[in-house]
Amino acid sequence: MDQISRIGMDTSKRIFQLHGVNSAEQPVLRKKLTRGAMVTFFERLAPTVVAIEACGAAHYWARELGRLGHTVKLIAPQLAKPYVKRGKNDAADAEALCEAMARPTMRFVPVKTAEQQAALMLAGERERLVRQRTRLANGLPLRRRGRSEAMRANSDSS
Repeated sequence: MDQISRIGMDTSKRIFQLHGVNSAEQPVLRKKLTRGAMVTFFERLAPTVVAIEACGAAHYWARELGRLGHTVKLIAPQLAKPYVKRGKNDAADAEALCEAMARPTMRFVPVKTAEQQAALMLAGERERLVRQRTRLANGLPLRRRGRSEAMRANSDSS
């Protein structure tokens, strides 16, 4: 196999789609791997640059691949989308990530540590709880009027 210079990796729950090119920009790798096979594949592979679409799980995989010696670059989904050449599928997404990574003006998302992700999760959970509390408070009447109060309010308005 030719030396792989860049790999685009599309992640999902069970399957990882890889697309790799050599220094001449020729595709030399198109592979669909399961979670366990993906780790084994990258353990055996010489250190290379890997692009992953930024999402919660991408930060985990970026840390894992970084431990194996690879350089991982996370790309925001909206920045990779213009590089999809054909229909939306995992293989096309992996190829688009590989292509987008090569662009000199591409902006990358910094890889978050597990602690940073935990802090963001707690902040998000707090926001959700505050929204829930506000919805609940807004849904309840402030005070129920008794029959006599309602009758007085009607007679005052006439």
